[in-house]
Amino acid sequence: MRVYHFVNEKFGLEDLKERRLKVATIEDLNDPFEMLGFSNRDPALRKAWRFIKAHVNSRLGFLCFSKSWNNPVQWSHYADGHRGLCLGFDVPRRHLIDVTYSNKRFEPNLGAFEVGGEQAQLELERVFSTKFTHWQYENEVRCTIPLRLTTVKDGLFFEKFSPILHLREVIAGHRSAITRKQLSNILRKKGAGVALLKARLSFNDFKVVRQRDGDLWH
Repeated sequence: MRVYHFVNEKFGLEDLKERRLKVATIEDLNDPFEMLGFSNRDPALRKAWRFIKAHVNSRLGFLCFSKSWNNPVQWSHYADGHRGLCLGFDVPRRHLIDVTYSNKRFEPNLGAFEVGGEQAQLELERVFSTKFTHWQYENEVRCTIPLRLTTVKDGLFFEKFSPILHLREVIAGHRSAITRKQLSNILRKKGAGVALLKARLSFNDFKVVRQRDGDLWH
């Protein structure tokens, strides 16, 4: 499945040079309700869940993607006001979890965790993937990454590009000063099969689209 990751210029170019993506932990994510999509009026449940969340935070990370790169709000929020990049990857569908958007917090199925196995896994995925409706513009899918399998540098976690995280597109924001030649030089031989695109604002819609006039981007 083709999915997209928005990033500012500095970190985007580093990702391309090092052929990796930063893995976010629960505490890194910008939604304070991560793993709190369920109703938790019970003080005992809140206490237990703080322990579970801390346990997950120390062991699992996330790669977060969008199903589309056309939303101008995402370019504004995650790609430095359209000055950054959007990286398109092919990721096997089985590795991706669809984020569900809701106006209400759900009632947790605590019994699933007592049973364990597949029921516990499904309930945990629901916890990982439920977000408030106002995040819906992100059109998000995500995958979980065991932190023990990542590359660690300066206290940060990174997942290397691979057949499971296969770089296929690099899209420069419409305000980006990055040239096609710069990107080609960074990717070099490893950029075979990677499409280099320039974004522009649609003339008719509130969308970001591909710049097809080659004379406007060299």
